Amino acid sequence: MKFLRYILFPIVPIYFVVTWTRNILYDFGWKKSKSYKLPIICVGNLSVGGTGKSPMIEYLIRLLKTDFTLATLSRGYKRESSGFKLANNSDSAKSIGDEPFQFYNKFGQDILVSVDANRQHGIESLKDLNVKPEIILLDDAFQHRKVKAGFNILLTTYNNLYCFDMVLPTGNLREPRSGAKRANIIVVTKCPVSITEQEKERIVSKLKPTNKQLVFFSTISYSNKVFSIDKELEVSLLRHFTLVTGIANANPLVDYLKTKGLEFKHFNFKDHHVFTEKEVDDLSDFECIVTTEKDFMRLKSERKLQNKLYYLPIEISIDRAEVFNNLVLDYVKN
Repeated sequence: MKFLRYILFPIVPIYFVVTWTRNILYDFGWKKSKSYKLPIICVGNLSVGGTGKSPMIEYLIRLLKTDFTLATLSRGYKRESSGFKLANNSDSAKSIGDEPFQFYNKFGQDILVSVDANRQHGIESLKDLNVKPEIILLDDAFQHRKVKAGFNILLTTYNNLYCFDMVLPTGNLREPRSGAKRANIIVVTKCPVSITEQEKERIVSKLKPTNKQLVFFSTISYSNKVFSIDKELEVSLLRHFTLVTGIANANPLVDYLKTKGLEFKHFNFKDHHVFTEKEVDDLSDFECIVTTEKDFMRLKSERKLQNKLYYLPIEISIDRAEVFNNLVLDYVKN
């Protein structure tokens, strides 16, 4: 795969010019972005996947859901439905996508969870509901310039900062690095717990934020327990289990489990992998399976796995959380 990316390097300048030109057209108003009166917060990235958008959306949900009527709007990647859809009790990962289904499973009683590939249409559909949202969280919409979000949170991972990357197909960036200037906040995600202030300063100097941008750093915190549909188990009690992942970057999870001295086999699939019947049959031969919460959304309906399938929840911690929270709340209120 890496070799193929290097072969495709001649396409990089073409991709760069096309995406740069598109941004210029929007920046100067030659292509129109639609603004809205209600607060719209966009969480996104410059690179393709794996920056921790879902944990950030969940962080914002926890911050805002008590005081506001809140909605999430996602594309619903690889879902079997189309158009606008508001999640309900009959939905699954197949009908709305794994990440929106994860939001609905956790917060469905407190928020509105919706999907629509056309973000403008999705926002208008939410505004037409009887119970209208006071805030909309746009999931993975940084490149959707047809909507002008009032507040943009840009994520980049500690081990793959966008400032050291290049655009597709050789690199991982969806657009040139200059697109980062649209962000109100930049969050460096998946940082080691031991990151020092000197290291943070070094990273900020490399990212070169504008005078109006603040940079924050977040770390992943794993639960001490894994959960099935109706059971829970201490991570320390896991013995000779099988790890199954279908996410962009499973390395932090693998490293965490290894630090616990656990022994396991690892089956690593591509991000948003749709498991075939044969793959489910093969997995059913194992006595205990641990997966991510996102993968659990796709696998939990498989009867062959229900008595052996567990997921490990994660949350994020943000440095200077009070400052971060106040920036979001100030935008929402003002």
